[in-house]
Amino acid sequence: MSDELANPAPLGLMGFGMTTVLLNLHNAGLYVLGPMILSMGIFYGGLAQIIAGIMEYKKGNTFGATAFTSYGLFWLTLVFLNILPSSGIWPSTEGTIAFGSYLLMWGIFTLLMFFGSLKSNRALQVVFLTLAILFFLLAIGNYTGISIIITIAGFEGIFCGSSAIYLAIAEVLNEAYGRIILPIGSK
Repeated sequence: MSDELANPAPLGLMGFGMTTVLLNLHNAGLYVLGPMILSMGIFYGGLAQIIAGIMEYKKGNTFGATAFTSYGLFWLTLVFLNILPSSGIWPSTEGTIAFGSYLLMWGIFTLLMFFGSLKSNRALQVVFLTLAILFFLLAIGNYTGISIIITIAGFEGIFCGSSAIYLAIAEVLNEAYGRIILPIGSK
């Protein structure tokens, strides 16, 4: 047995990408928010990314550990922000200045992480840049209450999540075949 660890990034990227696409199909107006998205947010977007982040930590990758654990915890907080109001404990924050501020903070964090991705491949840069744009659009939509901004954010989020799925599959296939099957714009 080898002591070499597998690359945890595809797991984290798939958890992020698939959950992001599903949520943003909702934001784009294709269906209502329901248990499917919330379950993905807890388990694949949340738990899988936290596991990937811990694995990145073990590999000594501070950027990967910070990104995956942070976004895994983002998904868990987002799910709880959606289910706690139905328990009667707290009122909903969706569509409020408070929720806009939550999204703005994630946008600022993501923009700063984008700068960290500039030393990586182009595909990862696309993921972080489009995610920052997504958070800022969602924040603006929640601050202003203009629903078309949320719809536009939904379509932009579908692209963002799809770019993460592409990068995840590219990393798996490129490693499996020992050559570039899907280009990622390596530096």
